[in-house]
Amino acid sequence: MLTVLIRYKGKDDAAKRFVEEMISSGIVSDIRNEEGNLRYEYFFPQEEDGSVLLVDSWANQDALDRHHELPLMGKIKELREKYDLHMEVEKYVDLHDEKDEKYIRR
Repeated sequence: MLTVLIRYKGKDDAAKRFVEEMISSGIVSDIRNEEGNLRYEYFFPQEEDGSVLLVDSWANQDALDRHHELPLMGKIKELREKYDLHMEVEKYVDLHDEKDEKYIRR
């Protein structure tokens, strides 16, 4: 599994309006239904106005690559430009193993 964290930053409530349009347009639902998508959720930091964090997890790099090739990505780019959002991106690969389980409460 791999997870991409994307922090969108904009002026005033632009990031919030971006998320609202992503949801209302059906884009979020379409992404969540893509083969290999494991998680697609937005979070709003309490201590930082004007930003939103996207947690986007995929089964593997191939699934993420297929997602990036879809026409849907053009729509997302248009919305980012519409709301004048800038991005910070981090990507993580899950390496947790059985040794970690004793620290995780399920």
